[in-house]
Amino acid sequence: MNKFDLAISYIWEYDIDFVNQIEKILQSKGLLTYVISKWNINETIEKVTNKELGFFAYFDRASDADKEFTPLTKILARKKTYLINPYSQVEKYINKSIMHNILLRNRIPVPFTIILPPLQKKIDTLISLRDMEYLGQPFVIKPAFYTGGGDGVLINGMSLFDVIHERGRFVDDSYLIQKRIYPKYLDGKRAWFRILWAFDQIIPFWWNDQTDIYEILTDEDLKKYQLQKLISITLKIARISKIDYFSTEIALSEDDSFYCIDYLNDQCDMRFKSKHFDGVPDEKVTQFIERLHYKVVKVKKAYHLQ
Repeated sequence: MNKFDLAISYIWEYDIDFVNQIEKILQSKGLLTYVISKWNINETIEKVTNKELGFFAYFDRASDADKEFTPLTKILARKKTYLINPYSQVEKYINKSIMHNILLRNRIPVPFTIILPPLQKKIDTLISLRDMEYLGQPFVIKPAFYTGGGDGVLINGMSLFDVIHERGRFVDDSYLIQKRIYPKYLDGKRAWFRILWAFDQIIPFWWNDQTDIYEILTDEDLKKYQLQKLISITLKIARISKIDYFSTEIALSEDDSFYCIDYLNDQCDMRFKSKHFDGVPDEKVTQFIERLHYKVVKVKKAYHLQ
């Protein structure tokens, strides 16, 4: 059998640079990598099934968007390949209606939220006048599952009619109706953050929710602005989910309260800032890949100790 240390699958065209950099770094450290895309997925499934090909670890960036890749994941799971963020493990944590209640039970601060069931299960949109008053205007309306990168999210909801309209977009999905959080400003910067959990390491960013621009959040920033709670919240989410990598959004509000805004995203956008104005700073993409290398080496060692 021809066995590789890491297989990486992808279908998004903007993942090409990320995948190329993974190969460059891991191969420079002596690991063998194998890339899977649309052109070789069927061949790969056949070779894995016939025991001609195997992997110690599999980094799946494809099956969430293309079901043609799903059989490979199932086959590799049976063959004891280490699956990075397997869908069966992350499914409930990427559902915002489920994750919201998990965060509440674990005392992680979240905005005031009303969760409505899917329209196809319950047609009535019952929100009390008291709750509508507490939500204020504008408020946020977001699907629990069918969203990513802000898609499907309405941040300027004004009335019950907006809620009714939005629920009709994805009739099989629950909806979160949330109080809108307004961040304070820290020396002219919006106190809105995106935190990346990367294989047991935290990589924090300033992240402007209006422009999608990343900036590196330094250790000095954490101390200067007393932002250590960003770290503790992320660590809690990591302990709860027990998944290899994710990103979360946290805001510091005008009244100095921290709120987890976008709970857990498992397929992080890893475009390079040098090529995309709203990409991740290049050195932090590299840091993520270094952590991926650490994980693959750990998986390989554990396999040989069995």
